[in-house]
Amino acid sequence: MKIYDEKHIKNVAFVGAHNSGKTTLAETMLFEAGLINRRGSVEDKNTVADYHDIEHERETSIFATPLHTEWRNYKINIIDTPGLDDFIGEIASTMRVADSLVTVVNAQHGVEVGTEIIWQYINRFSRPTLFVVNQIDHPQANFDNSYQSIVDLVGNNAVKIQYPILLDGAQCIVDVLKMKCYKFKPEGGKPEKLEIPESESETANYLHNELVEKAAENDEELMELYFDKGTLNEDEMRLGIQKGMLHHELFPVFCVSALNDMGTGRLMGFIDNVAPAASDLKPEQSLEGNEVNCKASEPTALFIFKTFHEPNLGQITFFKVKSGEVNQNDRLKNSRNGETENLNQLYIMDGKKRHQVEKLTAGDIGATLKLKNTETNDTLRDPGTEITIKPIIFPQPRIRKAVEAENKKDEEKLNEVLKKIHSQDPTVTIKYSNELRQQILSCQGELHLATIDWTLKNLYGITAVFNQPRVAYRETIQRAATQSYKHKKQSGGAGQFGEVHLKIEPWHEGMDEPEGFNIRGKEEVDLKWGGKLVFYNCITGGVIDTRYLPAVMKGILEVMEEGPLTGSYARDIRVMVFDGKMHSVDSNDISFKIAGAHAFKAAFLDAKPKLLEPILDLEVKVPEELLGNVMTDLQSRRAIIMGMDSDGKHQIIKAKVPEAEMYKYSTSLRSQTQGRATFSTKFASFEPVPSNVQSELIQEA
Repeated sequence: MKIYDEKHIKNVAFVGAHNSGKTTLAETMLFEAGLINRRGSVEDKNTVADYHDIEHERETSIFATPLHTEWRNYKINIIDTPGLDDFIGEIASTMRVADSLVTVVNAQHGVEVGTEIIWQYINRFSRPTLFVVNQIDHPQANFDNSYQSIVDLVGNNAVKIQYPILLDGAQCIVDVLKMKCYKFKPEGGKPEKLEIPESESETANYLHNELVEKAAENDEELMELYFDKGTLNEDEMRLGIQKGMLHHELFPVFCVSALNDMGTGRLMGFIDNVAPAASDLKPEQSLEGNEVNCKASEPTALFIFKTFHEPNLGQITFFKVKSGEVNQNDRLKNSRNGETENLNQLYIMDGKKRHQVEKLTAGDIGATLKLKNTETNDTLRDPGTEITIKPIIFPQPRIRKAVEAENKKDEEKLNEVLKKIHSQDPTVTIKYSNELRQQILSCQGELHLATIDWTLKNLYGITAVFNQPRVAYRETIQRAATQSYKHKKQSGGAGQFGEVHLKIEPWHEGMDEPEGFNIRGKEEVDLKWGGKLVFYNCITGGVIDTRYLPAVMKGILEVMEEGPLTGSYARDIRVMVFDGKMHSVDSNDISFKIAGAHAFKAAFLDAKPKLLEPILDLEVKVPEELLGNVMTDLQSRRAIIMGMDSDGKHQIIKAKVPEAEMYKYSTSLRSQTQGRATFSTKFASFEPVPSNVQSELIQEA
């Protein structure tokens, strides 16, 4: 297979809303270039990109799938991505290695919710972007409305390269960069190239001049040429468009019918001639602070952007060559863990098909098999160099579920498979909570969860049970209390004896030392679950030997680890041990541990105990017209609105809300806003639970 240099490799990601036609467009491009002899379809379950059983079952893309095609001495690497934001991790990792983004818009609907969500990521990364209005030959297509929706999304820097017309009943595309009209047969394919009809001359000239101006704006030399000549030639326009895309200030708009192969070849030609290559982008900064230049002459650095576990094949590792060259059998070092990996095989991937190659060069995308110590976000580099590519920042999970195997014999296997799923999709996180005594799975939404469940059942034969996670409450006290406890046990020989008198109080930072006690020692314990225990030795007269006090504190800590109210962790308490008794023969550590625990528990229940609940900082980004519904729902969840910000046509609600009220919020918000709102949360603090809620929780416990 031909090896291309960095200037002749174009990496494009197809992004856009669900059902916009990304997979069909990718299939048609492969067909147009002659890499496949027959086009498949999503409905027939035989496209190159959607090859997984779950994608066939759901008739939608779930995984980002690398493909490639070759067109007029250029190699175009295509990554077809899902359109549903439950799989935003696949989209985020793809954007990280794409040089340009092709945002596909359905001509029947224009910009949809999925496009809006994806645009937020595009804008954040400032990736060069072009728009493709698809299905222009559909009876319900409306190109003008679709174009206007793109302008509403990105602003006036969206510029038409093409627009569709009907000529003698035939579908045509007017191209205002080349100033030609392409006329297609009903079955599509290679068009007839015509002069622009007289009836379209005025519109085409207006759009051409607009394109010239937009192209000239992005470069001082081009602007001077434009002022001198009053126009730019096609090559100069291409240069200006590319610079505008690189500055994220120009968004060309094309039109196609992917299903009927209209306009695909011209789109591929634009990607070849105009869309930026990896070598056109600014050099990346490594974590070490050095530039990583996309040149074959530089030291080799591969960035791992995706891993996938095929049950019968093992781990497939997808990478982009950020600099240098990689050859079959190269030995490269993992910058994260220092392990050396042997790249025994190199592949170019087209869905499930693997094409073995001997070498890949800077800017290219490839894959290898069975790496032992390498995961997504790792860098493989030449030994002796220090290059670490900055990692992908994946979105935070939006839903949490407690997960366990239905059959307890599968528990260990479930844990192993969940680790594989996390390795494959870092937006899925798995953590066992000792506090909740539950395995917590976090992911992006209900559909995301359904695919995880499908994978467990169909690929690994595990039936999992998903439940609402418990909430990590805390217990504390609101007033002082004094208690004592005598532990006495006789059983023939030496017995057990220990008596402890203590006082407890609520603790807070900066409070004065306790009054009325002779303080002989103080120990502050930073509790692993947050908060403090402050323990005072106030013993006088030697009534309890100092050597028994650590046992008293150990007994107290054991009670705090499983609080008296609901079994939740207790926190922020200070304890003064001021009196007690011991026996010269029967006293020992265990006796004082038991006495301390019982005295503390009794005092705790006397000290007006209070439950604290975790409170989250919540941000919801919602279109203005849907604000009311979202606000009403938040109030029903005991949320406190802290403020509001504007972001274009969206409002950002900032609120504090109890974690206990956030279960299934992702599903509810999607339903209220037709999927047009997004949200994020982070832990804020523990706050007192309302008394009625506390009563219910204690009763349940």
